[in-house]
Amino acid sequence: MARGVKRWQVVPLAADHTRSLAACHIACWREAYRNLVPRHVLDAFDIDRLAAQWERRRIAYPHNAVVAVTDDGTVIGFGSGGPSLTESSVTPREINAMYVRSAWYGTGVAHDLMRTVLVPDVDTSLWVFEENRRAQAFYRKYGFELDGGHQVEAFSPALEVRMVRRAARLG
Repeated sequence: MARGVKRWQVVPLAADHTRSLAACHIACWREAYRNLVPRHVLDAFDIDRLAAQWERRRIAYPHNAVVAVTDDGTVIGFGSGGPSLTESSVTPREINAMYVRSAWYGTGVAHDLMRTVLVPDVDTSLWVFEENRRAQAFYRKYGFELDGGHQVEAFSPALEVRMVRRAARLG
């Protein structure tokens, strides 16, 4: 991938993206979390089941997910955000997913996804693996800071920490 040459676009998640999104999602987890999540968990991902799950999410929350697709339609990254779905949330909005294939790190794909998912005038939170310093540094670029919240991740024994971005207030 030549740096400086943009060969992708960020678009709303559509039905014809869900299988490629599932493949991207699995690959991203395996690339980013191989030392954080037990191997048997990473090996257990099923593309058909995950594609069906993304299709259900797409239908239930039609405006929450976006995908970065190459010129040939391959999903190379994705982001998802929307209103907080839990009563215990500390912000009205949450980012639920932000992933890019490792071959596309540093190209601007993640920046384009974040710009699309982030709503500047709404307080927003997200959860990230405590040991994932790369992701935490990325989120700090967009104003997210650790707030002391922590939880055990649903699919593994890994600890997650919460990051919060306060909205830019005008006036």
